[in-house]
Order: sequence, then structure tokens, then C-alpha cells
Amino acid sequence: MPKTVLITGGDRGIGKAIALEYASHGYQVILTYHTRKEEMRKVKKEIEEKYHQNVEAFSLDLSKEEEIEALCQQLENTSLDVLINNAAIALDTVFEDKTKTNFQKTLDVNLIGPFLLCQKIGRRMFEQKKGTIINITSTNGIDTPYVESLDYDASKAGLISLTHNLARAFAPYLRVNAIAPGWVNTEMSHSLDETFKKQEEAKILLDRFADPEEIASVAYFLSTEGASYINDSIIRVDGGVKR
Repeated sequence: MPKTVLITGGDRGIGKAIALEYASHGYQVILTYHTRKEEMRKVKKEIEEKYHQNVEAFSLDLSKEEEIEALCQQLENTSLDVLINNAAIALDTVFEDKTKTNFQKTLDVNLIGPFLLCQKIGRRMFEQKKGTIINITSTNGIDTPYVESLDYDASKAGLISLTHNLARAFAPYLRVNAIAPGWVNTEMSHSLDETFKKQEEAKILLDRFADPEEIASVAYFLSTEGASYINDSIIRVDGGVKR
């Protein structure tokens, strides 16, 4: 019986790479996306053609509790082995232009949405006495803050705290860990000013941004037997930072 993974934000970037990684190891893949239906269709097609596995994809707005509840009801009879909270938004602006509305939206998607999914799906995993939860956070939530991203940074710091608390709430049956990437070659970083990008690369010991696949391989490892004693941990994947 193949194992099953649920990945939020699986239509691009890190989420897409994680989906392909798990599919390559025989996992049944369930993905969520928000508005990028065509991108999701392409990811679904790629996995199905490359790995000959059916992919389930659901539209989900993580800022709406009723949509999270509806998804959980649709998956009520599905035995999930891995939950990966990957979807996130960044509404970067100068400090003076920050609004309560955008700050709340960022928290809703990046922190409260994952909390609700963990509460509902994690409880089911706990009852089954098996499963792994992996939260994709960021070094922004640890020690690389940016004023323009203060709402994003706060949400990622909160996700780290949530990880620690969930590891306790679901002990001893579930392992809950987080991955904290630094800069990654995704759509977000592709839009960076070249001068700024070079300045950021100069801070990294490996002198480059990560590829999404390098984050995906760590995520997969955390759900294997090889990581069976890794719990309540925040794994930095940032190429090493010059200090």
C-alpha cells in the first residue's frame, strides 16, 4: 500500500519540487493550490506522466477556515502519512506602507492556516499512531529579518514556535519538524534586483541560492525511517551564512 503525502502550495517552486520528490519514491501525492489552476494542471500532468501515479489536486485558500474544513472532510477517508505545510505568501512593502489587512492576511495564510490543518489532520494521524508533519518556515523567522518582510518574518517565526508546540501535542506518535530555507531559486527570487541578489549571494558560504530540489530532498528525508529519531527540530538549509 503506497504512502500518501499532502502538500500545500504544490503548484510551483518548493512545493512542486517536494511533490516530484515524493512521487519519485512511490508516494500518492495530494496537492493544494490557490489561484494557479493552469500551473497545478501542469504539475499534475508531469507527475502522472513521469511516475504513472494519479495526483489529487484541490483549490484551497488557507486564509478561509471553511475551505480548510471542506478539504479535511474530502480527505476524511484518506490515510495520510505526511503533511507538509509549504504554501505561503509574502506581501513585501516599505514599513510605512504596511497595513493591518495585509499583516493579517499574511498571518492567516502562513501561520493560522497551517495550525488549522495540523489540528484537524494531525489529530487523525495521532489516532492512527503514525505520521509526520513538516512545516516549511524560513531563516527569516530565525535571524535574517528584513523590514520590508516583517509580517512574513513574524509568520515564519510563529510557524517555528508552532512546530515546537505541535511536537509536544502529538508526542509520542507523530514527529513534527520544520525546514528553514534561506534564499531559494523560485519565482520570488527571480524578481529580485540583480544588485541586491549579488549582495545576498555574497553572504552565503556556498555563494549561491538553493535550488528547490535541495529543499525537497531534505523534506523527503525527514519523513523516512532514516530520520526516525529527528523530532521537534528546525533544519536550516541556507548554504551556510558568513558571520
